[in-house]
Amino acid sequence: MTERFGPLSEDTMTPEQRRVAAGIASGPRGSWQRGPFKALLRSPEIADRVQKVGEFVRFKSSIEPRLNELAIILCARKWTAQYEWYAHRELAMKAGLKPEIADAIAEGKRPANMQADEAIVYDFAHQLLHTGQVSDAAFDAVKGKFGEQGVIDLIGAVGYYTIVSFVLNVDRVPLPPEATPLKAL
Repeated sequence: MTERFGPLSEDTMTPEQRRVAAGIASGPRGSWQRGPFKALLRSPEIADRVQKVGEFVRFKSSIEPRLNELAIILCARKWTAQYEWYAHRELAMKAGLKPEIADAIAEGKRPANMQADEAIVYDFAHQLLHTGQVSDAAFDAVKGKFGEQGVIDLIGAVGYYTIVSFVLNVDRVPLPPEATPLKAL
């Protein structure tokens, strides 16, 4: 499969696309040319708003990176977003998530031997992704551990990375040759 959205260049972009692309490139991501942004720039206003949410969710969340990346790879697995899985599995490992946790998620299984905070995030994000709701127990656990802001920041991560998954899947963003794709569940 090939990407559905062709390449963009400074010469082919509208002024609004160039403005948004420059804003993305000047932020913590450093580039708009990977991930969902090449496709998102087809609608510059959406791209701008989505990237601002993503910048917060990824770089400023009250949820620490190890746990935030756990929620992100749960989104990637739910939607079988190959590129998102590839990119964020590596980031999850760098943030301190154990490989066996990611491996279980890749297989569609609940990981064994999670730390208490990982189990709290897993239960909340998994329920939200699979039912659109969370139980009182899952809500109370996240609120008790991370506060009300943590609840909203975790919902924000799941929502944002669901959008990213959809964009990557629709665009058919390819994996690098060395990457191992997720198996269909």
